[in-house]
Order: sequence, then C-alpha cells, then structure tokens
Amino acid sequence: MKKRIREALSHHHSRAIHSQRFRASAVLVPILEGPVWKVLFTKRTENLRNHKGQICFPGGSRDEGDANLQVTAMRELYEELGILADDVEILGHLDDYSTVSDFVITPFVGVLPKDYAYRVNHDEIAELIEVPLAFFLNPENCRREWWVRSNRRGWVYFYDYGEHTIWGVTAHILKNFVDLVFQDEPLAAGP
Repeated sequence: MKKRIREALSHHHSRAIHSQRFRASAVLVPILEGPVWKVLFTKRTENLRNHKGQICFPGGSRDEGDANLQVTAMRELYEELGILADDVEILGHLDDYSTVSDFVITPFVGVLPKDYAYRVNHDEIAELIEVPLAFFLNPENCRREWWVRSNRRGWVYFYDYGEHTIWGVTAHILKNFVDLVFQDEPLAAGP
C-alpha cells in the first residue's frame, strides 16, 4: 500500500496556490498501517477560533519559524497529537486547497506507526476518529452538493461515517487522494 501511494503521488503534478490573500497552512493526511488500513481524523473542539467542531486532518497555519510547509504539518501534528516528525513516513503531497476562511492548505500524506501512543491536546482536539480506508474507496459513500458561499461556487463533498460527517475541504482532499491513488481500482484497499 505504501509503495502504491508513494508512486501515485510522485507522478502527480500538484496544483500550488500562491496568493498574498490566503494564509499558508498545512495538514497531514495520516494513514494508519495495519491489517485494516485506516485514515485518522481529528474533531476540533468548540472553543477554537476557526473551524469549531469540524472533522479535519491534523494541521494548521504556518509559523514564521517553520522552514517549509511540511515542517508546519509536522509541528501541528506534534502539538495536537504528540506524534514526533521522525515517527511519520511522508509519502508525498496533494493539491493545494483554498478555504472560504482565507487559508490555503497544502496536504501531506504520511503513514503513522502501528499502535502509536497519542498525547492528545484536549484544548484543540475533542475526539480522534479512525475510518477504514476502504470506506472512502466505495463511491456510494461520497455525496456532493453545489454550494455558493462567500461569493465562491463549487462542489462540496460529504462522507457520512456513523454519526460523523466529513465534509468541505477535508472531504475534498480525501477525494483527491482516493482518485489519485486508487483511480484504476476504486474498491481495492488491500495491502
């Protein structure tokens, strides 16, 4: 699986967004290796300034001291979940995405070690959610709606998993990942 992801991402020419209008940020799409491959999400607490209560990937805004956006993603991963950068195997990155809240997000894809002992920052993270990768490979689990918001128009993607709805930019990043890596075999999720 890691080889497949790395190869697909290495052959993809990621779309970059460069604009002074947006604040640079980065996330990690954390893949959990195991007999059942999973994607790890965080649910943000209600007391945060941006994106309260939303399900997202670990990440955040670039700090002045961050050498690059991968460093940003790894710093935020550590701040939110206590995961060390050296313990993450980065497999590549995806297209940049802009948000209606004026961020541009660069998503990195990485594999986390099995049975990692997270140290969750409960000021930022209300819940960790693990979803089997195979769930996202079934096109019936993805729906979309045409939205107009903040003078922007486009498709908004949704994945309903149990009581959780993964939507917006997070769902769009995930759909981009699935389309790039599994375009030939959308329902194949084995190792």
